[in-house]
Amino acid sequence: MSFLNLILNLVIAAITFGTALLFGTLGEILTEKSGNLNLGVEGIMFMGGAFGLGGVFYYEQLAGTPNGFLAVLIALLCAFLAGALASLIFSFLTTTLRANQNVTGLALAIFGTGVGQFVGEMMRVKAGGYVSLSNAMKDVFTMSPFPAFLKDIPYVGSVLFGNSHFFYLGILLAIVMHLFLKKSRKGLYLRAVGENPATADSAGINVTRYKYLATIIGGGISAIGGVVYITTTAGCTWNNEGLSGVGWLAVALVIFCLWRPLSAIWGSVLFGALMILYMRLQLSFIPTELYKILPYVVTVIVLIISSLRNNKEKQPPEALGLAYFREDR
Repeated sequence: MSFLNLILNLVIAAITFGTALLFGTLGEILTEKSGNLNLGVEGIMFMGGAFGLGGVFYYEQLAGTPNGFLAVLIALLCAFLAGALASLIFSFLTTTLRANQNVTGLALAIFGTGVGQFVGEMMRVKAGGYVSLSNAMKDVFTMSPFPAFLKDIPYVGSVLFGNSHFFYLGILLAIVMHLFLKKSRKGLYLRAVGENPATADSAGINVTRYKYLATIIGGGISAIGGVVYITTTAGCTWNNEGLSGVGWLAVALVIFCLWRPLSAIWGSVLFGALMILYMRLQLSFIPTELYKILPYVVTVIVLIISSLRNNKEKQPPEALGLAYFREDR
């Protein structure tokens, strides 16, 4: 295999792995823009993967000849609702009851992982074996939305046009989120809530509503990353350990891309490449564990550099992780 083919295969694999990270990161960016720090992304993605795959699995069994478009919609909807419900619990505890966000997020990571594994194991027991979709349904989730002749373009065709429709959906979502946060009045209100909720409250902005909506919708988007991972990277087969660590990578990627939705696109591909590097570029003198910590090392370096520059645009929302007490205003 030539060096160029090696690089192309690495990029394609990085995009496949990074697509799940892209959704997990975009959801957490939206959540953190409201001032809520949800460290439960790992559990949310586990729930999204289990419920999303379960929805398609049972739909395929009941339908006999399932519709591919409807199957994808069912997967996305089941995953989104699972993540939204988990995030609703988080919002109630942290926004209404003002519980510590760090502790609540860690508890949600453990709870969501347990729920996801329980649901996956329950489906496996009832199915009497592995919970896996048919080959035809697997092709539906991994197919590209572009015509085949575009994929056949030498060198760039497979990279630009050969990815699953989830990747292009993630790019579209990142662009929409960027425009929402930067160009819309509602986005400005949301950013104001995350920066200084007391000032936003004084201006008549409903702080509680924005925190709830951003956290619930953001959690649902992150959960979609879980089902994307299961249906693209994990081969549409449930594995209790398959999603381990992906949610934490998404949280690290939020910091790496400096809370910018558009930066999450290339950042997710980079993190995907770093995570699979040990499978594509094996060096005997470098342990596998060192390969796997590369994304976190890069994140720490970026965090240090951005802190030294003291640039407001490269810092987290000022009120991130802090409970808002209106009576202290």
